[in-house]
Amino acid sequence: MESYKALKTHIYNEGIIIKKKTLKREEFLKVANVIDTNVYFIMNGSVRVFFVENLEEHTLYFGYRNSIITALDSFLSGQKTKLEIQALKKTEIGYLSKKEFMNFVNSKPLYLKLWNKVLEEIIMHQLDREKDLLLPFPEQRYQRVLKRMPELFQEIPHKYIASYLRMAPETLSRIKKS
Repeated sequence: MESYKALKTHIYNEGIIIKKKTLKREEFLKVANVIDTNVYFIMNGSVRVFFVENLEEHTLYFGYRNSIITALDSFLSGQKTKLEIQALKKTEIGYLSKKEFMNFVNSKPLYLKLWNKVLEEIIMHQLDREKDLLLPFPEQRYQRVLKRMPELFQEIPHKYIASYLRMAPETLSRIKKS
């Protein structure tokens, strides 16, 4: 995610993030069925991005300190999102509208190149995520994610990691102990 870090650094250095918000623990930044094309920069804290299907929550990804996050479906399509973004602890964010963000990205060839690399990294991350979910054994999913994102286990409560790994919290606990 080097391109991601570089793009975020340029955004911070340009000083274009002027809108900020503090979320309380479990407060929703965004709920489903609204249009949300903002880009969020997690300064402190953590959030989860998830959707609800048949009354069951399914965690797609997380954002924590120094992450850039968005309701990607709405950001790309301009349509209502199916995703929800919720703070897992007190979280400070800065944000830009899609228009502000895209104006920035298109202002210099370097920024556009970095944005395209970020999109490539998102796609690669999604491919890894799909591979994780297709593995039949919870232990395999746990090991792959631990190797790829060790910081996740320091930043995110285990019940949400269990949801992300498609297993019960008790299963995650048992795997971590063994």
